[in-house]
Formats: sequence, structure tokens, C-alpha cells
Amino acid sequence: MLKRSKLLIHIREELGSLNRNPTFAFCTCVTDDKCDNAKARGDGFESENEWERLLKPFDFKQLQRSLNKITPYQLNKLLALPLDVPTSMELFQWAGSQTSYCHSFDVYYTLIDKLGAAKEFNIIDRLLLQMKDEGAVFKESLFIMIMRHYGRAGLPGKATRILFDMWNTFSCEPTFKSYNQALDILLDGNCPKVAPNVFYEMLGKGISPSVFTFARVIQAFCIVNEVDSACSLLRDMTKHGCVPNSVIYQILIHALSKSNRVNDALKLLEEMFLMGCIPDVNTFNDIIHGLCRADRIHEAAKLVDRMLLRGFTPDAITYGILMHALCRTGRVDEARVLLNKAPEQNNVLFNTLINGYVTKGRFDEAKAILNENMLIKGYQPDVYTYNILIRGLCKKGILSSAHEVVNEMSSRGCQPNATTYITLIDGFSKAGRLQEAYDLVTEMSAKSLSLNIVGYNSFISALSKQGMIQQALEIFGDMSSNGCKPDIFTFNALILGFCKIDKMDEALGMYQNMFLEGVIANTVTYNTLIHAFLKKGKTQEALKLVNDMLLRGCPLDEITYNVLIKALCNDGAVERALGLFEEMMGKGTKPNHVTCNILINGFCRIGKVQNALELLRDLVHRGLTPDIVTYNSLINGLCNNGRIREAQNLFEKLELEGVCPDTITYNTLICSYCKMRMLDDAYTLFTRGIAVGFIPNNVTWYILVRNFVRKSYESVTTLT
Repeated sequence: MLKRSKLLIHIREELGSLNRNPTFAFCTCVTDDKCDNAKARGDGFESENEWERLLKPFDFKQLQRSLNKITPYQLNKLLALPLDVPTSMELFQWAGSQTSYCHSFDVYYTLIDKLGAAKEFNIIDRLLLQMKDEGAVFKESLFIMIMRHYGRAGLPGKATRILFDMWNTFSCEPTFKSYNQALDILLDGNCPKVAPNVFYEMLGKGISPSVFTFARVIQAFCIVNEVDSACSLLRDMTKHGCVPNSVIYQILIHALSKSNRVNDALKLLEEMFLMGCIPDVNTFNDIIHGLCRADRIHEAAKLVDRMLLRGFTPDAITYGILMHALCRTGRVDEARVLLNKAPEQNNVLFNTLINGYVTKGRFDEAKAILNENMLIKGYQPDVYTYNILIRGLCKKGILSSAHEVVNEMSSRGCQPNATTYITLIDGFSKAGRLQEAYDLVTEMSAKSLSLNIVGYNSFISALSKQGMIQQALEIFGDMSSNGCKPDIFTFNALILGFCKIDKMDEALGMYQNMFLEGVIANTVTYNTLIHAFLKKGKTQEALKLVNDMLLRGCPLDEITYNVLIKALCNDGAVERALGLFEEMMGKGTKPNHVTCNILINGFCRIGKVQNALELLRDLVHRGLTPDIVTYNSLINGLCNNGRIREAQNLFEKLELEGVCPDTITYNTLICSYCKMRMLDDAYTLFTRGIAVGFIPNNVTWYILVRNFVRKSYESVTTLT
């Protein structure tokens, strides 16, 4: 609302203009004498002194006494002034109390517009009912205006209600304009699921939709990932006399590309051209992005060529998408060539290429891009550029060089941010160089930078893995006092730390504290505790945690099953382990080589080699490929059961299966041959192995020397 002095000017101007209207009779004086005196002074009805006395401060009651009668036209002009809501309502009610007076539609429209802007929706509802009682003729524009106010107030549901009340309550027939407004509000208000219902309600009433209507409903379907419904609606447009435009095609192409349906997006692009609709560069970028996500980079590059042939100019985003895809697939040199073709280079493109070289471990070339391309061409590397280099160096363990980059960026006027330091801290922590990590925290503090959750977790994890749980708890305390809320990674690191130093009560205490802090335990939490209990032989405690895990809706993964199956096999309960394996398969958890090897080794250890062989056949039938560990368990089991020829046959099959025998394979068979006094076979296998790359170790030599010396001794003894 305007200030009081401005209000005075506005009201004076409006009432002055209304005074020139012959239907508006009023007097600025309370008594006739004062009026005569004013006339005698030549001031007339619009004496400035009289207006100032009357309206400064604004006195509604005095103004009310001054006006003999007011018309709807004049009231509408007054309501259009920047008066507050209470004053406007007083004027409205006072005018309505006049004899033979009836509010016009324009008066209601102006007042309701003001009430909507003030979010006085309850008063609006009363006024609408008042209009109905007075027999006013409703116009669609009034309801569209009310819907807009509901939309601006973040009440899309109320806007939709007004749309349905138009006909049912107020007998005002909506057109496509009202429905379009409702659809607009629903999408802007993040209610895309409701939009199709409004659309079908519109069709049910026989109201013809416009192209805009279809565009908004198609967009709503795409937002909720119902792309097929959106495409179906595209085909229905012609039935309603509507021709799709560029916007509709662009919405669908974007949704199809995002849903990895790039072939359908390409078909729509062709249709778009046939329909005479012109795509923009963003449409091409959507498809290029979809092709690159599907690793169809060659086709994406061809589409760029087609863009150029059709007169479209690829932008930096086009080249950025292609370069990112090439770098992601390791084709960084091709990405570098593409950079030179880009019409406009920028830091994002340079950073993409630098990240590609860093990921490949080609740091010298990454630095060359920075020094010989960016800087020479006048582009200043930003903090993201340096952070890419630092992150890559830390991953490779070249921590000193990573730290040097921080000094280099500072010398070039680019200040390191929290991410820079946290990346370094994480690198030093994982390498166990905790003192240097602490020094970096001090350096951060000197620059008014604070650790975030990632930095704290790096410290806590590194300390816990080294068994320095007390120091980890101190960091944990600092974290909470500095307003950084611990997450699942924090608690998992501490639980692991307690398990490593065999403090299971404290580990369980930390597990219980998680829930008090509002952090939900995940599979990693349970696997850490279950593994620790099983390692100590406390099977019942481990199984109790498994039950707790299932009750809390946390699924068992292959790691959980593997540790349980291994524990049962170690206890000799192989049949129970096999039952757990079947349960694992039944719940859709796919077993891996570890599971397979644990079970086969378990059967072999208790002498049930035949069961192990049958299990192997079953696993191969289910699609699992055995590895050398699997075969070593079986060969050892056969040898221990005196079935050395079957072990030899299994050894011969290794080559056919594409599995290379290792030292354990050779040592197992050589040892078995020696035990059976088959020294010639042992020596033949030994020489044959050396010929194909077998390198004997100390165990091999010990077995051979011991057994051949024994044979020599026995021969000498027999001769004597």
C-alpha cells in the first residue's frame, strides 16, 4: 500500500475526476455555511486545504458523511486505489447499504482481485456466494483470476476446486481457457499427477482442448514417467483438430531421451521435420545425450554432422556432452580433437578434458591442457580445475604432488575451497598419514574453512581401521559439537573400529546409539557385527542380529549369506549351509564364486566329495563359472579320498575349461602322487608344469626332495 501522503494524492485525483461525472454528487463540507464560505473564497469543491483536512489523516467516517450517494462505477475507481483490505471492505459494505444500489461485476472483480493478492480466500468465498444470492452474472475471467491467485499462493488444489465449482455452484460454463489455467497451476505447483484428471474432465464436458492444453498434459505425463501415455496423446491431437507444434515434440523427445528410449526420440525428430516443426539446439542435445548414455557415441557424432548440414549450430553443451562421453569411455585423445572444433571453448570443456586425462592416469597431459591450452588462450583455471587434478593424484596415491597443486593454485590467485582440503584429507587419511591430515585441518581453520561430514568420516574411518578407536571417538565428539550430524558412514566406521579391537559390547552400544540419533542401520552395519561375532565363534549372537536385520526390513546380501554359510561349514553343518544357500537363491540374491567355493570346500572337508561334484554340476547349470579355487578344493578332496586318477582327470579338464592351474594345484597333485609312491608321475607332472610356466615354490621343492631322498634311502637300505 502507498504511504499516507501518496494515498491523499491518489484519492484526491480519483475523486476529482469522479466529480466531473454528473452522476456523482458530493460535498466536501459538513455544513452549508462552511460550503458558502469556501465558495466565497473561490476555492470551489476541490479546495486543497479542505481535502487535506478531510483526508490527512484519512478519516473514512468523515468521508462517508461527506458523500450523499456513490455509483458502482465510482466505487470501482475507489477500490482500485491502493487502500488496505479493511478500508476497501468498509467502502464496499457502505456502498452496498445504499438504497436502490447494486454492486456491478466490475466492483466484485476489482475487490476480489485485491483480496486474492492479500490471500484473503475466505472472504472471496463469501463474496462469490453473495454474488450468487444477488443474481449477478458470472464471467469466466473472474474465476481465472481467482485461480491465478490460488496458484501464486501455492494452493493448486484450491484452484482446481474453483474450476469445478464454476458450473456446479455458480452456473458459469468454463472454456478451454479455464482448463488451461488450471493445468498451468497444477504443473507449476508440482501436482502433475492431477493434470490428466482435469484434462479428461474437460473432454467429458465436451470442451475442445487447444494445442497448449495438449502440451501441458503431455508434459505432466512425462514428469511422472508415463511417456507412453504422453506419446498416445500426441496421436490423439488430430482427432480434436489440433496440430502438434515444436514445443510438444521437444517435450516428448526430452522425455524419451531421458528414459533411454533414444530410438523413439530419433523417430520423433524425423516426424518433427516432416510436420514442418523446427527443433532447437536443445532438442538435438537431448538426443545426443541419450545416444552417449547408451555408448552410441559414433551415432551421436553423426547427429552433430546432420545438425551442421541442416543449418543448426551446435553449442558448447553439444560438444561438452560428446567430450564427456568420449572421456568416460577412455577416448580422451578424440575428445581433445573435438575440443578444437568447438565454436566457443569454456572452462567446463577444459575441465571435462582434464578430468578425462586424470582418470586415465595421464597427469602430464592433463597439466599440459591447463598450461598450454587454457592459460595461453586466456582462460583462467578455476577451483574445479584444480580439484580435478588433486582428486586424481590422491586416487593414485601421489599425495605430495596433490599437496603441491594447492600451493600452485594459491599462487595463481585461485583460492582452495573446503572440497580441495577435504579431498586431500581423505587421501592422506586412507594412506594412514594422519599427522599430515591433521596439519591440513589446521590449514583449513586458518582460512576459515570447516570440515564437513566427508572430512570427519575420512578421519574416523582411518583411525578406526588402525585400531585407534579412542582418537576416533574424540573426532566423533568434535564433529557433534561443531554441528555436523553423524551419518551411517560415521557409525559404521566406529562399529568396525570396536570390532577390530574385540570390544563387541561397545560395538553393540554404538549400534543401539545409531537409532537414538535417527540413523538407520544398513547391510554394512549388520555384516560388520555378524562377521565379528562369527569370527569369535558366537553363532547365536550372530543369528540374533540376522533376525534383527530382517525385522527392520534390511535385506541380507551375498556377503551376509557367505559369512553365515562359511560359519556353518566350519562347524561341519554343511547340509544347513546348503539350505541357507537355497534360501539365498530363492530370495533372488545371486551367489558368487565365494559362495560356491565355501560350499564345495565344506563338502570336501567332511569327505563328501561326490556331493561337492554334484553341487558343482548344479552351479554350472545355473550359470556360475567355477574358478581355480573351486577346482583346487575338488582335487584336494578327491586326493584325500584316494581317488587320485579322478583328480588327475579333473586336472586335465582345466585347460578345456579355460582355467589355469596354480601352484596349489600342482603341489596338491605332486604331494598325492608322492604319498602313493607314484614318484615318476610326480616328476612327470612337475616337468610338464615347468614347461607351461609353472614356477615351483618352497613347498614344491620340499615335497619332491623329501620324497626322492626317502626313496634313495629306502633303496640303499634294501641293497644292504
